Amino acid sequence: MSPEQAKHMAEFFVSVIEMETPTTRKIIAAVPEGKSGYRPDAKARSALELARHIPGSDIWFLEAVSNGEFGDFSPAAEEKITTVAGALKVYDEQFGPALDKVKALSGEKLANEISMMGMFNLPAVIYLSFLIRHTVHHRGQLSTYLRPMGSKVPSIYGGSADEPMEMPG
Repeated sequence: MSPEQAKHMAEFFVSVIEMETPTTRKIIAAVPEGKSGYRPDAKARSALELARHIPGSDIWFLEAVSNGEFGDFSPAAEEKITTVAGALKVYDEQFGPALDKVKALSGEKLANEISMMGMFNLPAVIYLSFLIRHTVHHRGQLSTYLRPMGSKVPSIYGGSADEPMEMPG
């Protein structure tokens, strides 16, 4: 992949990430603090585990791209977040600056290959696509928890029964 291709891909992926971020934040914010231990099955993550995993892993992917390597993904770091408000605080304070670092990268840096824990060896920019899909996957899981916890489901890609889509007037 050429540096020019990597830079163009990064611009596209960043625009998608920026478009998805407000929706992701709305889903996390909709988790009722008093019911954050909810899980639909014993094997499923709790709502809090998902709410803190999304910001933690998003920031991990962004830092890997900007640093040119994946650091250790530490569940202990996520476990320090004990509330939904804490997860939102991490998202609000750390996600934007991490994304800004990626935006500032050169095409050369974005085209450099990075090993993801020995499983993949891909140009750094490709991990932005991983970030998008990973976030949407876990956000979808978390959105299905909301009604059973007594919360409302925000609109995601269109209206929901709780937040109908409003057509331009």
